[in-house]
Amino acid sequence: MTIRVMLVDDQELLRTGFRMVLASQADIEITAEAGDGAQAVEVLRHAQVDVVLMDVRMPRLDGVQATRRICLDQDGLPLPDAPKVLILTTFDLDEYAFAALKAGASGFLLKDVPPPELVAAIRSVHAGDAVVAPTTTRRMIDRFADVLPVPRTTGGPPALEPLTEREREVFLLVAQGLSNGEIASTLTLSEATVKTHVGRILGKLGLRDRVQAVVLAYEAGLLRAGSQG
Repeated sequence: MTIRVMLVDDQELLRTGFRMVLASQADIEITAEAGDGAQAVEVLRHAQVDVVLMDVRMPRLDGVQATRRICLDQDGLPLPDAPKVLILTTFDLDEYAFAALKAGASGFLLKDVPPPELVAAIRSVHAGDAVVAPTTTRRMIDRFADVLPVPRTTGGPPALEPLTEREREVFLLVAQGLSNGEIASTLTLSEATVKTHVGRILGKLGLRDRVQAVVLAYEAGLLRAGSQG
């Protein structure tokens, strides 16, 4: 299956470099390009795209706002047919990258990522996985906690009401950055059972991936910035 990719960056030289790397892959095709977020949103109305490589700092409309328009509806819920977005950043733990994850991005990469890692990341998000490990998202929350909204700590976590007791247990372990294998060991379950639980949890809560689960857990007051994952 061919993965249709869109390049969004205001620096044409960078787009050219990414295009050269990706054009050598038999299963990847560049189907669209844009020089800023506003153009990207407009082009996506007509282009067929599976994965968007999105710069964050661009004129007119930055990558965070563009990601939100691409991935979420007016109520902030994930759009089921939206392409996956990979954010391109200059520095690790960039506050823009964290904002983009909240806006629906499936991961972030440094702009100087080695070509094999770039290709692997595109294939990974296309397959439905997140490129950013949940533990990395926890570090991002710790780093930028002072500029984030204060988590809800009273009244319980209403966002988790659709979950069963077992699903809540699994959700909390996912939010702490544990892998399916580690969760299986902790709860004495098979890894296949954990995978099933995770899929149901993401579906019930309207989350795109495990990274979104970490963000939700923080905002629900179930994780505290500075706590250990």
